[in-house]
Amino acid sequence: MECLECGEKILGRSDKKFCNDACRNAYNNKQNKDSTNLMRNVNNKLRKNYRIMMELNTDGKAKIAKSRMDGLGFDFDYFTNLKVYKNGSEYRFIYDYGYKLLEEDFVLIVKSQS
Repeated sequence: MECLECGEKILGRSDKKFCNDACRNAYNNKQNKDSTNLMRNVNNKLRKNYRIMMELNTDGKAKIAKSRMDGLGFDFDYFTNLKVYKNGSEYRFIYDYGYKLLEEDFVLIVKSQS
């Protein structure tokens, strides 16, 4: 059997896939990295948006001026899911933090309980 990362012969158990921890880590890091610049950029924007909402919403619910979020670099085009409630309220979520656009350029930020 040969190591999946470096091709060296593997000694030991017959079900081993790597010759050492370094090769195992290198192989897994290659498999798990963002494969394109697009994916990396989208994930970075989602992380930034998430951090901004987390910092602004310390009490589970916060009403913030949209201009303040814009100033912090929040990108309203990037979110993970959209939820429309029975009353017609539309929330855009980034994982467990959501926001709803309000009148007069305010944003309501909420943290999901689940």
